[in-house]
Amino acid sequence: MEFNKNSYDNLTVQTKAISKWYGNILGVSDITIKIEKGIHGLLGPNGAGKSTFLKLISGQLKLNIGSIKIFGKQLEDNYNLFKRIGLCPEIDSFYIGITGWEFVFFNSKLLGYKGKEAEKKAKIAIDRVGLLESKNKLISEYSLGMRQRIKLASSIIHEPDLLILDEPLRGIDPLWRVKIRELIKEFEKMGKTVIVSSHILSEVEEMTDSIILIHQGKIFAQGKIEQIREILDTHPHQVSIKSNNIRLIGEKIITSKHILNINIDDKDNRIIINTNNRDNFFESLSKIIVDNKLKIEEISAPDDNLQAVFDYLIGR
Repeated sequence: MEFNKNSYDNLTVQTKAISKWYGNILGVSDITIKIEKGIHGLLGPNGAGKSTFLKLISGQLKLNIGSIKIFGKQLEDNYNLFKRIGLCPEIDSFYIGITGWEFVFFNSKLLGYKGKEAEKKAKIAIDRVGLLESKNKLISEYSLGMRQRIKLASSIIHEPDLLILDEPLRGIDPLWRVKIRELIKEFEKMGKTVIVSSHILSEVEEMTDSIILIHQGKIFAQGKIEQIREILDTHPHQVSIKSNNIRLIGEKIITSKHILNINIDDKDNRIIINTNNRDNFFESLSKIIVDNKLKIEEISAPDDNLQAVFDYLIGR
C-alpha cells in the first residue's frame, strides 16, 4: 500500500532493498525508502522493526543485504557521516557510577570537541533538556524521564543534520513532552531531518503529518497522516464502557446507524460496542451520558491502536 508520494528534492536518507536478520529472526526485510528534510514519524506496533531500521540508518548495525545512502553518500565505512547524525536510542546504556554531566561531556569529546568548547557544547545540550540543576547527580538516581532527557541531550550536542529518536517520549512527564516536541520542531525550522519512532499515533501527530508505517519488518506505507486518520475513521472500533446503567446505554445507542453490534456483560456491569465511526459514536455517547445524567466508571477502546489498524488493513 502506498500513499501520496513526497517530493525528494532534499533527500536525507535513501535505502535500497535493505534487510537485517538475527539468526532465524527477521529484523527488517527488503526496505526501499526515501526520506527528505523535515520531521517524519516512524510508526508501528512493538516488535515491528522500528529500532532495527533506525540502528541501520544510523550506522549502529550492519546490513545483511542492501545499501544505505545518507545525504547522497554511502553510509557503510563512511565515518565522516556519523558527525552529521544524532541518535537517541530507546534502550538505556550508561556507564555505572557517572553523572549526567560526565555522560554528556564525554560524548561531547567523542564528537571531537576539546577543552572549553566541549564543556560549552555539553552545557548547552543539558540546558536544552532542562537538566542543568541535576547534571551532577548520578544517572542511576535519575527517573526514567530524566534518563530519556539526558540521552536526548547527548544526541543533540552537535546539532546534527539527521536526528534519530527512538521512542523519545517514553516515561516523559506531560510538561516535558510538550517541550521536547517544541525542541524537535526547532530542528525542523533549522532545515534538519528528524525521524521519530513511536507506537502511538497521537504522539507523532503532535509533531508532524509525515509518517512511515512499518509492520513485520517491512515498510507498509508512507505519506500524510490524514490518510491514516481516514483508515482509523472507517475501521471497526471496539469500545468498552463500565456503568450501572449499561442497559440504558445500550437502548439509547443502538439506534445509531454507526453501531455494528453490542454485547452486555451484566456480571461486570460492562457493555462492549463495535462501531465503524469512532468520532460520531463518542459524540452520541456523550449526549446520552449528559441527557440521562449517567455515572460512568470507565471507558476504554482496547483496539484503538496501530496494531488494530495493521490487522484490519492486512485482513481486508
